[in-house]
This record gives sequence, structure tokens and C-alpha cells, in this order.
Amino acid sequence: MPEPSLPLSLFFRALACALLLAGPARAEQITVFAAASLKTALDDIAAGFEATTGNSVALSFAGSSVLARQIGLGAPAQIFISANPEWMDWLAEQGRIDPTSRRDLVSNRLVLIAPAGHAPSHPLADLAAGPGRIAMALVEAVPAGIYGKAALTHLDLWDQLAPRVVQTDNARAALALVATGAVPYGIVYATDAQAEPRVMPLYTFDTDTHPPIRYPAALVTGQDSAAARALLDHLASAEARAILFRHGFLPVEE
Repeated sequence: MPEPSLPLSLFFRALACALLLAGPARAEQITVFAAASLKTALDDIAAGFEATTGNSVALSFAGSSVLARQIGLGAPAQIFISANPEWMDWLAEQGRIDPTSRRDLVSNRLVLIAPAGHAPSHPLADLAAGPGRIAMALVEAVPAGIYGKAALTHLDLWDQLAPRVVQTDNARAALALVATGAVPYGIVYATDAQAEPRVMPLYTFDTDTHPPIRYPAALVTGQDSAAARALLDHLASAEARAILFRHGFLPVEE
């Protein structure tokens, strides 16, 4: 007499349920705190990483100073990418990042921007002579603002222009003020200008007018995982670097 088919059917049902339950459990979510200027490029990189690995990437963008302070207070980020070394150093002093994982990913340039179609022949002279306000990230805390103030100081323009500066939480917020026409000038990263068709770069600041612009990345202490390490390695891969370069970022000069 043949055995009933019910136990075999139940076995396959149980196996299917186990596979369904096991699938999501194998995938991990990786939380990344990153400088706002990286948003466009990191969105593309994260999408490719997710499609390849099955892991998900939660990206949180803001000024590097804000993110570093949040991590210092215990925010559950697994990877931090800063727009300058100083905020990464600040976390390192507190033991909040894994120093062995730290690496510089890319660099950037600093530009003066205006709404598209505005093309003065002498942009710095017009900026100094005109009454228009200038959008910049926070000049004492956010890397883009720190670099911008340093450049204007080097050019002997800061004291003259400081009363006209509108400070924002990050470089992308400064970019938005110019893109919407709320402010006629802004100082942002070259990559920001490339990402926004409503603005145009008027002038690129020489690299010797400000500290080198570098984007260090590192794992956050106590938040390590195999998936987080895989993503950090991927950020330094040729594939990810090609995306970053396509969005206007530059190699780090040794």
C-alpha cells in the first residue's frame, strides 16, 4: 500500500516557508552617514551595491559636522564619509571610528556659482563690487563653508564679503538657494554645480587658496559587520570610483 502523499507535501511547504524566512534574514541593512555633497553619486553607488549583494543601504546626508556630532553621541551609523579630514579626526580622537578602516576616497574643487545664464566677464570683481548675497555652508563648521571662507580670505575678499554671506546647513542647501534664484551667488563644490542644471560655475578657486578637499571614509566603532566592510571596500573599488568620477569628483592627490 503506497504511503500517503500528505507528509511529503507538508515537507515541501515547510521547506518553502523556511527559504522565504531565511532570505531576508541573510540580507543586511547598512547605515551610512555621508556629506551632503556626495548624495547624487552615492545614490547611484548604493543602488548597484544593493542589486549585486541583496543588502540594503540606508543613506543619511547632512553637513559633515552635524553627522560627526551625531555619531559622537551614539547614532547607529556603520560608515561615516566626511567632506574633510578634520571631522574624521575629531571622531578618531574619541575612539568612535576604526582607524584601520580609514581611507581617502576622492577629492573635489570649489567653485563660485550663479543661476544659469549669468556669465560675467570678471566674476570675482563683479562679486566684490555688487550688492548680491552669497550662499555658503556654515563657515565655521561645515567643510564647504570652511573651504570657502579660507579661499575668500586668501584672496583678501572675506572681510568685504562676510556681511553678505547667507550661511546654510550644508553645501546642497547653499546650492538650492542659488538654483531657485533666492540668492544670486554661491560657493559650493564643483560636483554640486555639475548636479544642478539651474546653476552655472563662474569661477574655480585655485587649490592653493584653501586646504585640500578630501573625503575620508571609515567604519564606526562598535557598528562593524561583514556587509558594512564589504560596502566600504566597494566604495574604494574601480566600479565605485568610476561613478564618483562621472559625477565630477577627482582622484586624491598623494
